[in-house]
Amino acid sequence: MPQIRFVIFDMDEVLYDYDHQIRLGLLEKLTGRSAHEIDAAVWGGPHESRAEAGSPATPEGYLAQYAQLLGYPIDFDTWADIRRQMMRPRRDVLGLVRRLAKNVDLALLTNNGMLLKSALPVCAPEVIGIFGEKAHVSAEFKARKPDPLVFRRICAAYGYAPGECAFVDDREDNVEGAEQAGLTGHVFTSHDRLYSFLNEHKLI
Repeated sequence: MPQIRFVIFDMDEVLYDYDHQIRLGLLEKLTGRSAHEIDAAVWGGPHESRAEAGSPATPEGYLAQYAQLLGYPIDFDTWADIRRQMMRPRRDVLGLVRRLAKNVDLALLTNNGMLLKSALPVCAPEVIGIFGEKAHVSAEFKARKPDPLVFRRICAAYGYAPGECAFVDDREDNVEGAEQAGLTGHVFTSHDRLYSFLNEHKLI
């Protein structure tokens, strides 16, 4: 069993509860458009997947595209506050990750565009407290999960071979992509099973 030196975590549905319906409800109140219409316009097409892979390449470009799709002139503060309200930190899991940080190098990798990167201190301050500058969105690597390329790129960015790295995500396809890249994968289902995985690999 290879020694794991670098553990990469997904964010939504691993470190935080994530409720898309809360976001749609808040956007509905803000814009006057129906939640169904908003969902189809903003997330129903290819735009979000492209943004997660780095196009648009800037927070400003993402926000402009988002406003155009939404049909409403939303600003950064409003966008970030809505994202914050749809998330709830999982204190037990975050506590486990803080313990893990004493033993190995850590990073965050979430499928998101560049606007979330700028908004993380507002939306997810716990993430900044744990991962600091190693809190990443997929757009920074010009590829999105489950593409094995994004995993190779984040490992290389920190000087680790894939075999020295582990990846934790709630989606099986994302974990499979990491394993195809050579990482050790864990499909997150609960705090206790995550603890067992980390303990099995002598990381905690």
